[in-house]
Amino acid sequence: MKFFVDSAEIDAITELNELGMVDGVTTNPSLIAKSGRDILEVTKEICDLVDGPVSAEVIALEADAMIEEGRKLAKIADNIAVKVPLTWDGLKACKVLSNDGHMVNVTLCFSANQALLAAKAGATFISPFIGRLDDLNLDGLEVIEDIRTIYDNYGFDTQVLAASIRSANHMSECAKIGADVATAPPHVIKAMANHVLTDKGLDAFVKDAQKANIKIV
Repeated sequence: MKFFVDSAEIDAITELNELGMVDGVTTNPSLIAKSGRDILEVTKEICDLVDGPVSAEVIALEADAMIEEGRKLAKIADNIAVKVPLTWDGLKACKVLSNDGHMVNVTLCFSANQALLAAKAGATFISPFIGRLDDLNLDGLEVIEDIRTIYDNYGFDTQVLAASIRSANHMSECAKIGADVATAPPHVIKAMANHVLTDKGLDAFVKDAQKANIKIV
């Protein structure tokens, strides 16, 4: 499973990228706003930093305006994936932009039916939001599983990009289901390394080494 970093913070992306943990990046207007920087400037910097797809989201709501914004975003770099919402206008924009040869990430997906429409419209990625479904007492992971089954049944090339990841458990469950990509904030990716038994075992090793005055250098 590929890891995309859901962030517009250059330092955080750089740290993970240097460890080989970054296969791409996803951004949105909220993340750009948190960075406090110009959307085109920060997006270009991220594209220069990573080799994989960088999702940059349109802010228009009507298809023609989405297409215009998407084409402008796509000029930033060759690895831009234009991000459009899963609305009827978003699907229209997806079809045009994908026919132009651009990668398209259809976001704010909450059902298998929506994902099926996105695949038919030529989406490169579909982004189902796990956490937001869980917030409504719905099973976000079940939606990921349903989409995976449908795409496999009919040989769609659209990649399942699990989004709204809230925990390390979400990451492992998505990997077991067969999501192509999971996008998560840096702190969630780093939390995957944590385990209470690792901490307990390391503490014991350190104490034993100190008692025995063991030194390597």
